[in-house]
Amino acid sequence: MEKMAAFRRLHRFSDRSQRLFSVVVFCAAGLLAVRAFGGQYNPTRDIGDTVSSWENLAGVDGKRHGWSEHATVDFLVVVFTCNSCPYAVDYEERINTFAKRWQQEGDRVRLVAMNSNTIPEDSLKAMQQRAKERQFVFPYLFDESQEVARSFGAVRTPEFFVIDKQRRIRYMGGMDDSAEPAKVTTRYLEDAVEALLAGRPVLVAETPPVGCMIRSSRRRRSRAKAE
Repeated sequence: MEKMAAFRRLHRFSDRSQRLFSVVVFCAAGLLAVRAFGGQYNPTRDIGDTVSSWENLAGVDGKRHGWSEHATVDFLVVVFTCNSCPYAVDYEERINTFAKRWQQEGDRVRLVAMNSNTIPEDSLKAMQQRAKERQFVFPYLFDESQEVARSFGAVRTPEFFVIDKQRRIRYMGGMDDSAEPAKVTTRYLEDAVEALLAGRPVLVAETPPVGCMIRSSRRRRSRAKAE
């Protein structure tokens, strides 16, 4: 009886070990897949990748905008944001402050914001109202097709990218280390920009973006297809 009980305990331990091993293998495979097809946190892009140019995007100023407007800028900061995400709202003032600071530096650094959400709260009309209320000093463009977000591999709001004149990604991730301004200790975006302008390596070139997922509008299935 004692031998039988010992055998059962050993068998249960063996089963748990096999399950644990399977979980570890699965997680490792997932990590390798992410590293194979993207950065540490970005699912499809890595530092040094080139993003596509964009054109004919509607802006809150009633005009159409494209990459060519920024082709002479040393480093362009592209932030994917929106009206509806609480995290994005928390960063609005910081984004505006950043844009104001670098406006005084000529064509060294510029910031442009993209809204890739396709839900009513993030319509172009809502964007225009938000930009007016918050007195945005930066271009706020509607990426209605979500092609720009896909090109960057952006998945959250807010999510920041620094690209150079060749549209190569030099930094991507969060703006800083806390959604609460009083708790910020490290300003990743500013540190990256300062390093790039000085010709120094960016010590932290990728950080995890924290915010809401970029959302697409849901299409209702027709009754004919449902039947």
